[in-house]
Amino acid sequence: MPAVFRHQVALLLVCFSVSLFAQDNGSTAPPTPPPQRSDPHPQVDRHVTLDVVVTDKAGHPIPGLQQSDFTLLDDKQPQPITSFRAVEETSTTADLPLQVILLIDAVNTAYQGAVYQRNELIKFLQRDSGHLALPMSLFLLSDTSTQIQPTPSRDGNALVSALNANESGLRIIGRSQGFYGGADRVQISIKALEQLIAFESKQPGRKLLVWLSPGWPLLSGPNVQMTEKGRESIFKTVVGLSTALRETRITLYSVDPAGMSDAGSMRTFYYESFLKGVPSANKVDNGNLGLQVLAVQSGGRVLNSSNDVARLIATCMDDSKAFYTLTFDSPRADHPDEYHSLQIQIGKPKLTARTRTGYYAQP
Repeated sequence: MPAVFRHQVALLLVCFSVSLFAQDNGSTAPPTPPPQRSDPHPQVDRHVTLDVVVTDKAGHPIPGLQQSDFTLLDDKQPQPITSFRAVEETSTTADLPLQVILLIDAVNTAYQGAVYQRNELIKFLQRDSGHLALPMSLFLLSDTSTQIQPTPSRDGNALVSALNANESGLRIIGRSQGFYGGADRVQISIKALEQLIAFESKQPGRKLLVWLSPGWPLLSGPNVQMTEKGRESIFKTVVGLSTALRETRITLYSVDPAGMSDAGSMRTFYYESFLKGVPSANKVDNGNLGLQVLAVQSGGRVLNSSNDVARLIATCMDDSKAFYTLTFDSPRADHPDEYHSLQIQIGKPKLTARTRTGYYAQP
């Protein structure tokens, strides 16, 4: 494999990084008492907040549960729940903000598909004469990461007007460009997700991010080789996105506008190979940054079996009708970026809990 090919993989994605600088001022002033030494074991915020949706066999959210109905397992070990709150549709008030972010992906969707998903989104926004149950904001991801309507609104007609005032534009980066075109689309998509998270981190409450897209390329397979530096770069991005999505309380949903057109294709199920949490850089793969993978790991869903995009968006909204917010204190980690799997068990039959599948703890 050419060196430039491996280099491209290594530099696929932008990672979160922090640089610390120190400077000696060379002062000749009289000696002063030495400063207190920093704590070799600084305090780390170990509070973890989880938004949990409990459903029956039909997938309907179940309200009315108590804290005693929940058992939280961290790496299969029970952990005490330190706070618990049940939230129903009628209780999302000022002290319990909840919003929806609708994103049209014109980078990873063919032009015809982008037009279709745009029309389906308009159909959804104009339901009930444009009266929206939740505040919603609208974003358009193009090759230039165009932003349409970042301010949440309950006026669906106003959002439609904003959408119609902005053309989605043709995608410049096409599938014909092969691996390198795919790598560019991945980089644009991940960067857009990071920027959106950074913006939403300043907003309180829970957010449902509905990403209308077949997903960006997974860039994984037997013919794709990665350098050690490339793996470290991607692992840092995995940790950064996982932590940022959790702390910003974003639940991600992947809605494929192609629906039945993609039925049976490899991309509708290949992502499942990468759902398991990544404990270290030597276990990471490009596929661990797939849209569908991030959605499942955030506690969201992957919806790719229907062309009724408006209905699929409404299905995502069902998760706001009844959910539970709980916190716990994570065990102290033995090393940086220590992966912990999470599981919620419900003490009533035929009920299933959906939340984050894991998180990264720090020493």
